[in-house]
Amino acid sequence: MRLVFMGTADFALPALGRLAESRHELVAVYTQPPRPGGRGHRERRTPVHDAAEELGLAVRTPRTLKDEAVQAELRALAADVGVVAAYGLLLPKPVLDAPRRGCLNLHGSLLPRWRGAAPVERAIEAGDAETGVMIFQMEPGLDTGPVLRTARTPIEADTTAPDLRGRLAWMAAELLLPLLDDLEAGRAEATPQPEAGVTYAPKIDKSEYALDFTAPASVLERRVRAFNPNAWLPLDGERLRVLAAEVVPGAGAPGEVLDDRLTIACGEDALRPTQVQPAGRRMMATTDFLRGRAVPAGTRLG
Repeated sequence: MRLVFMGTADFALPALGRLAESRHELVAVYTQPPRPGGRGHRERRTPVHDAAEELGLAVRTPRTLKDEAVQAELRALAADVGVVAAYGLLLPKPVLDAPRRGCLNLHGSLLPRWRGAAPVERAIEAGDAETGVMIFQMEPGLDTGPVLRTARTPIEADTTAPDLRGRLAWMAAELLLPLLDDLEAGRAEATPQPEAGVTYAPKIDKSEYALDFTAPASVLERRVRAFNPNAWLPLDGERLRVLAAEVVPGAGAPGEVLDDRLTIACGEDALRPTQVQPAGRRMMATTDFLRGRAVPAGTRLG
């Protein structure tokens, strides 16, 4: 079949690679345009852009898909199926309808739980024991279409968002080619999503990265894993990134350091960072950090 691929983030790369190796024809890859980033604010291309060019694929980078000229270009490709994975732009109905068999979305949750932009992070933050990937037929609603394929995986006690996202990306890629074969043969069956159990996964706001010690330590430990590597605590006017932490017994005013191991009192129990990254330096064990920068008991973080 003739395929159009739409993706931006790393999550889309395994599926793109599988499609490029398949017997199907990838007629174009759509991805978000380069944007300024990094210390020099130089324009950076998306991971999908770089991968597609390495594969010798035609790349298109419209800033919006609402433009009629962009929609006409897409229709002119005469694609059979659109495959969408972590694209990050709204697909209006003319775009969804442009491929002959519509568009498929590779989504990292067990729908209808965690519809929206950040399903991996929200599942870890909420303490879900299980998640998965679903491939569904797209429609104008937010992740509401009928499901064609599902795969499940546990969320372990030490699972971080980058680890889980990578696992789910490969699971989705494994599901994709057999599904395309079934679509081509006319034997793919879609199942409507349940009406019960709908939850939403809003995009992560940068303000959420700051650890609020009025929350229970168990909640903060999950946020450290969900927002990895961006969770941080304030220390002497700087941001100390917390890459891993554990919940331990302890009580005190929220944000109070309880001992010489950087154990921090929370709204319930205490949080002990085990891996940190000071600004401008490499990540390290908290014990190594404290050898060069003691944080005495009684220090208030904030």
